[in-house]
Amino acid sequence: MNDDAQLRLMARIARMYHERGIKQSEIAAELHVSQPRVSRLLKRAADEGIVRTVVTLPAGTFTNLEEEIEARYGMDECVVVDAGEDETTVENALAAAAATYLETTLTGGDVIGLSSWSATWLAAIERLQPFRTQVASAVVQLFGGIGNPTVQVKATRMIDMLARATGAAPEFFPSPAVLGTPAAAAELRNDPSVIHILELLPQVTIALVGIGSLEPSALLRQSGNIFSDAGHEELRAAGAVGDVCLRYFDADGAHVDSAFDRRLVGADADQLRAIPRRVAAAGGKRKHSAIHAALRGGWVNVLITDAATARALLDDQSSAA
Repeated sequence: MNDDAQLRLMARIARMYHERGIKQSEIAAELHVSQPRVSRLLKRAADEGIVRTVVTLPAGTFTNLEEEIEARYGMDECVVVDAGEDETTVENALAAAAATYLETTLTGGDVIGLSSWSATWLAAIERLQPFRTQVASAVVQLFGGIGNPTVQVKATRMIDMLARATGAAPEFFPSPAVLGTPAAAAELRNDPSVIHILELLPQVTIALVGIGSLEPSALLRQSGNIFSDAGHEELRAAGAVGDVCLRYFDADGAHVDSAFDRRLVGADADQLRAIPRRVAAAGGKRKHSAIHAALRGGWVNVLITDAATARALLDDQSSAA
């Protein structure tokens, strides 16, 4: 068969298969050629550009944004959801996406570390349906959780709900997050009940965290685990732009060492960044700079965020540095 005839046959087979949906075996019978030849010509049609595959993304999916952020920041995974500009709307959308992420990625054998003062993760866990089988052995509170009694119940309930849903044992952090002095924090770290939790941290395989801006969230403010105005100014003067589990970092993502940092009881910066899968659910305009810095500093390697934040992360020219 000459080249022109071969091209005509290849084009005809390609149209029958891709446009009309005819099976390869039926094409072979209709055109009186072998099925292996039909298969070879379809492959050649793709190789030579006669057939081009185009993926049309459904509304509300942002695969291109996700892949660009993963490449730009060296992320393991990015999940981008459609949300408006309102902070409450963004939080609800992120919570729904975070719940779905847990449902699809917790498959067994994990030790989960949890930031107990994240409103987004609290809302996500409230949406989570119990797994049919055990998918985690323990849920470990990553830093001190004792605070205002009227708010403390939220942190306790959060750990308990996730443990029940995953079939895990809850491990509560038996101390405040912030002590009055570095000496008091150092002394509490030597308490046997606190040592027990700290010794569990190297076993954590997945951390569920928020990314905070320098201005504390409403839930954290209510908890009582916050710093004085002087501490706030100290962090600002040191260049802090955000935090993960109250470990603050600057615009480049570098950990900010401070007197406040030494008053904390919980996972330190190195322990947090050593956890294999570090999942942040965070978004909204107020947190753009903090999220950008957290990605640059490697504080998280999985990000669940909104489309507007994703575009801001890609538009920031400094993110390419």
